[in-house]
Amino acid sequence: MDKMQLSGIAARFGTPTFVFDECALTRRMKEIKAIVGESVHLCYSIKANPFLIPAMRQLTELLEVCSPGELIICEDLGVDPGTILFSGVNKTAADIAHAMDAGVTRFTAESPLHIDLLNRAALERGRVCPVLLRLTAGSQFGMDEQDLTDAIANRAQYPGLRFEGIHFFSGTQRKKLKEQRDELAMLAALMDRLLDEHGFTAERLEYGPGLYFPYFAHEDNSDTLSPLRELAPDLRAMAQRVELTVEMGRFFASECGTYLTTVVDTKLNCGHAYAILDGGIHHVNYLGGNMGMRLPHIAHLPGPNHAEETPLDWTLCGSLCTTADVLVRKAPLCGLARQDVLAFENIGAYSVTEGPALFLSRDMPRIVLHGPEGDRLVRDTIHAAKLNQGNV
Repeated sequence: MDKMQLSGIAARFGTPTFVFDECALTRRMKEIKAIVGESVHLCYSIKANPFLIPAMRQLTELLEVCSPGELIICEDLGVDPGTILFSGVNKTAADIAHAMDAGVTRFTAESPLHIDLLNRAALERGRVCPVLLRLTAGSQFGMDEQDLTDAIANRAQYPGLRFEGIHFFSGTQRKKLKEQRDELAMLAALMDRLLDEHGFTAERLEYGPGLYFPYFAHEDNSDTLSPLRELAPDLRAMAQRVELTVEMGRFFASECGTYLTTVVDTKLNCGHAYAILDGGIHHVNYLGGNMGMRLPHIAHLPGPNHAEETPLDWTLCGSLCTTADVLVRKAPLCGLARQDVLAFENIGAYSVTEGPALFLSRDMPRIVLHGPEGDRLVRDTIHAAKLNQGNV
């Protein structure tokens, strides 16, 4: 979106506001599909940004859900339950029952307990449920190779389940594609062993490559799809031996969002320029501890008080009463003034749900979707004070 469009949204809806561009998302996903080819399927991990579900349900084959709340969002939006993969480390018997009764048919199992719970729920409903066994990458997610192999060796003990294959994801924002290539080779070798030793043919592989997205100004973002272009031949090769689904959230969605926040005060403290914004780190969270330390891409939208001046290095601070509320320590901006709007770019993933939104009972921002038919408000301001008291 250009500056004129963003200024218009700020004027119409106010700030702070997240703007998610469904048109840009559609273009990006079409490019991604063209890069990987028809043999590779796509899954959107909705934890990256649930407000993109209406668009993403048309652009990917699957939506990954990791909690009962995310499933409720999909239900309320009328998502086809057959396109949902129910994942997550904490699946209770009640969660599984709810999902199955809602029509969800695809699940991951992240532990032997999950296998037992899924099998019991499926048998109670007289069905056989397809399951992907999640292999750990050395964290709390998934199960180790021994548990996974034992499950497959004893698969006859789970008549309510049909083990389809493997789910694997080891991390996000990984620059070195050698890691992904090594993982694909490891997964291929594992599937060969399962076939040779247990007569098990993996039909499906759900793989999260965790490709890198360049958020900050010092990085080259001329082609944010370049990591996928490099890895695509390896993905297509894997798709020749197993039905492959590539699962991502950040890489799909980051480029398709902007956060609008207004300058409410400016001052020089001991010769240092500070700008106070009506937003803050409770909304903007690119990569956890990186806030304040790096310079993201920011568009400056001048307001009525703007005057061209020599650039200053501004420290951009939010509205929270904590010294941690620093979005950028040195942002070179010309003539920054009250009522100017700053547009933080590449914020389509995670910030909208990841920030500590209830801190200090500041209002939660509006959400605007920019689509082919214009701009629409999908969530108005939420008054956090109501949530930070009893009897709500």
